[in-house]
Amino acid sequence: MTINPITAANESWVGRTMRRRLQSMVLVVAVSSAIAVLLCLMQDRYAIAPMELAVSNMIGFSIWLCIEALQSISRGRIGPIAATFVAVPLGVISGGKLAALFGAYDFIARWTADPGNEWKSITTTLIFAASATAFIILFWRASNYRVELETERRRSAEAGRSQAIAELGLLQAQIEPHFLFNTLAHVQSAIEEDPALGKVMLEHLIRYLRGTLRRSRQSSYALSDELDLIGSLLEIARIRLGKRLRFHIDVDAAAKTARLAPLLLQPLVENAIKHGIEPSLEGGEIRVRCDVDGAVLVLQVIDTGVGIAAVAPEGVGLSNVQARLSSLHGDAGRLSLHALEPHGTVAELRIPLQLG
Repeated sequence: MTINPITAANESWVGRTMRRRLQSMVLVVAVSSAIAVLLCLMQDRYAIAPMELAVSNMIGFSIWLCIEALQSISRGRIGPIAATFVAVPLGVISGGKLAALFGAYDFIARWTADPGNEWKSITTTLIFAASATAFIILFWRASNYRVELETERRRSAEAGRSQAIAELGLLQAQIEPHFLFNTLAHVQSAIEEDPALGKVMLEHLIRYLRGTLRRSRQSSYALSDELDLIGSLLEIARIRLGKRLRFHIDVDAAAKTARLAPLLLQPLVENAIKHGIEPSLEGGEIRVRCDVDGAVLVLQVIDTGVGIAAVAPEGVGLSNVQARLSSLHGDAGRLSLHALEPHGTVAELRIPLQLG
């Protein structure tokens, strides 16, 4: 029996497409259900009604179908950020109306009837939908990097470079969902109590998500771009922690044009927030310093939190930094941690200087 190679290739492509879409449906169900549970918990309700799950999933699937349609019509020319801006409002409206046909509360009709009083509800729904969509896009981008990595390892001598790109995607996927959800919970609370503060926090979150999506396409970029992203992350943390967190970013003039691989400096800042400042009742200060020592770029994250002796410093974030250093720079990259007197931690990263 002779097998037509074109037919076999088409069958393989169809199989991969169907498998990808089935996995997408499972992921949409999981994220949409998690949002429904989170919203109930934020309202101090611990019983999840089936209709709430149905509404959340209908909105999630409507957004997903809109993105699939946009990608198909444009043949991939529409990027994920543009697709999100179009698909989220369309998906929320169509999903809400579809849910109303099956007996759910028609919140779309209430919005359109009284938008002045319902703007908080509209804003919260759109924020949750956009953030969930961004998370799913990041997850699939990481999955695609994994496939690309395995293919390049078998195909060519470019395995090393492909591995670095794929690892970046996998590490980027470790932006934990609870960070988005916790931040959104604070945004919702701020919108209700202090709309101006909520607007500021939302702007920082949008800037952070946009920078994260853009960064996942690049193997390296300007240090200033990384510091902008870290600045948004620290601003979000400062709003959340209030007076317990102060921060400064100091950049030497010689380091301003340096280039940096993603996910080297950011995990150190996240580690300082999570393990240094948050456990401290008094809080503390985080200082990010960027200097040049000869042909070496020196990056320091200094926090005056509980100190290295009070917490276990070797977490997933630091392990990822060590792995990234080995992959990108071998023995030329070094990460060190030491205590800061009277309390606190200094994390220092030394890598070969690359100017843009």
